[in-house]
Amino acid sequence: MTTKNIHDVSGLDDLDPTHTPSRDATHFRRIIAARKNLDDARAELNAAVAAARAAGDSWTVIGAALDTTRQAAYQRFGQSSPEH
Repeated sequence: MTTKNIHDVSGLDDLDPTHTPSRDATHFRRIIAARKNLDDARAELNAAVAAARAAGDSWTVIGAALDTTRQAAYQRFGQSSPEH
């Protein structure tokens, strides 16, 4: 899989600093941090559900922790659980 440099996706390399006024990058950095936090949270949630299943917790219990039904919890996480 090929990963792109942040400049390749954002078009930053195409900007001419002599003709483009600079801006504060606070919001840009905040978006990047929030996206990373989401990725980390998703990974932690997947690991927590997998650990719960490995420990013998039911889909009913996991669904309750996720504030959803056991069916919805299984549909979202069941394919990656240890018994599959």
